[in-house]
Amino acid sequence: MPTGYQIKDQEGLYYLTFQVVDWIDIFTRQIYRDIVIDSFKYSIKNKGLQLFAYVIMSNHVHLIANSESGNLSKTVGDIKKYTSKRIINTIKIIPESREKWIINRFSFKAKQHSRNKTYQVWTHENHAIYLYSPEFIAEKLEYIHQNPVKAGIVVNPEDYIYSSARNYAGLDSIIEIEILSLPVITVK
Repeated sequence: MPTGYQIKDQEGLYYLTFQVVDWIDIFTRQIYRDIVIDSFKYSIKNKGLQLFAYVIMSNHVHLIANSESGNLSKTVGDIKKYTSKRIINTIKIIPESREKWIINRFSFKAKQHSRNKTYQVWTHENHAIYLYSPEFIAEKLEYIHQNPVKAGIVVNPEDYIYSSARNYAGLDSIIEIEILSLPVITVK
């Protein structure tokens, strides 16, 4: 069933959220976060993804992105498909204390949807919100960068390695992104 949060303008700028099924904290492990980063890098280089902001939290990912190829939905679908397969394969080959439980949850969720074959890592929604003004973009950018701070993981947004806050602070980062020039807003 479609939600109101769909990518309607395939060339538009969107705030997106990818959520792991059942809010499973898969990204507490670096190896799984790196799978997402690798997929972003590949999609930037080969699929026309323009990434302007991101954060990888324990069980979800936020990003601001668009598509130079004019097909953001396909690019997002490819990212989720690739990362799902890699995460499942990695869980099965590395020591993972939660392997049986995670695989069972992903298998159970897959059986609830006809689109899935064996496992479902991500929910089907992308919670896509069209970014229509510089102020709204700035609000979402700030939200993304403050996510690890509000979660109590770091004191300063730029201290969190798996966030574009480092890019915006001019620090070394794990992935190159496009920097947005926006008005400054204050978080309340």
